Amino acid sequence: MSSGSGRAPGGAGRRRGRAVPGGGRSRQAVLGSRPRRAPRPVVRVTRLESGGRVDDDRVTVRQGEQVRRGVRISAAYSWRLLAVGALVYAIYTIVVRFQLVAVAVFVALVLTALLRPLAGLLARRLPRPIAVVGSYLGALVMLAALGSLVGNSVAGESARLGQEFRGGLRRIENWLEGAPFHVRPSALTGLQGKIGSFIGQHRSLLISQALSSAGQVVAVVTGLALALFCSVFFIHSGEGMWRWLRDQLPPAVRGRWDRAGRAAWRTFAGYTRGLIIVAAVNAVMVGIALHFLGVPLALPLTVLVFFASFVPLVGSPIALAVATVVALAGKGPVTALIVLALIVGVGQIEGHLLHPLVMSWAVRLHPVAVAVSVIAGSIVAGVIGAVVAVPLVSVVWAVLGELRSEPRHTE
Repeated sequence: MSSGSGRAPGGAGRRRGRAVPGGGRSRQAVLGSRPRRAPRPVVRVTRLESGGRVDDDRVTVRQGEQVRRGVRISAAYSWRLLAVGALVYAIYTIVVRFQLVAVAVFVALVLTALLRPLAGLLARRLPRPIAVVGSYLGALVMLAALGSLVGNSVAGESARLGQEFRGGLRRIENWLEGAPFHVRPSALTGLQGKIGSFIGQHRSLLISQALSSAGQVVAVVTGLALALFCSVFFIHSGEGMWRWLRDQLPPAVRGRWDRAGRAAWRTFAGYTRGLIIVAAVNAVMVGIALHFLGVPLALPLTVLVFFASFVPLVGSPIALAVATVVALAGKGPVTALIVLALIVGVGQIEGHLLHPLVMSWAVRLHPVAVAVSVIAGSIVAGVIGAVVAVPLVSVVWAVLGELRSEPRHTE
């Protein structure tokens, strides 16, 4: 057999296409083979890194079902934000249910932030329990001295104050009878009788409201007792309590959460110091103004403004409203109007300048964030929300910042 009559080079399995008109070659289907399908489009998802573009993953979708990358990222963030929102709402519901306990713990943390530096200073020379007791005794002595000073001021001005109040009431009546009010004298004469008849007609309602107020007083006293009890242990062994809580976490995350917890405490202590600064500045401004205006009980009203300033944005106006009533009865309408203008001025200074600036320095938050937090907290939970909003937002921000940061290596 000649070599020319053998199989074509390449073996029996190789088949060549036949020539067709037009110069091309036709494809022949092999028995049992599947027809070729068009390849699916591949969407390449990339992620920007510091060194350039790095392929993150490849997502294969069917033709006509491509989803834009921005939509997929938005959807991923959306369901995660919904999950976080559900968790926050659950925590808020639990806190509202146990509001008295939550407020007591918050007050205990404030007392700890105020008295812990003094206890630490005394602990350098005294045992820790004695240092804690000494810090509380020092705070009680300071409050007793302040109360004694206020009491002596009220007792020294009581006789003159009674005469001024009686004269002030007559001036108020004359003021209301004149322009622009033109109140009839008979209406003012029968005012006391009308008040007595109103009390007689609504006696049961007033008694029930008094009983409910008594229940609130009991709740406040209980909360203060719980706050004092917790603060004693926080000051004495707060470090050990935090170490125990940290050791319950997995070892891999203990270091990062330890730094986050300490950053949260530093932020909260800074908030407490800033709050005291705001209250002191408000009290000094109001005290100087009341003293130069000659308003009776200037010192007690100054102390009232100091403690009322611990409630942001609303505490000082309420205290100054009391000062306005005292000025109206003691010095007449002109002085009362000046004190009323003082309310507006101090409220603007505190709400838009002093409180945002001091708190932004103390808790490392922007003044806009501080103002928005106070307003949002007051909308959600009233006065308690206004007080708690700024420290809560600042602590959460400090914890998140510390968790995102890399651990600091000390050499």
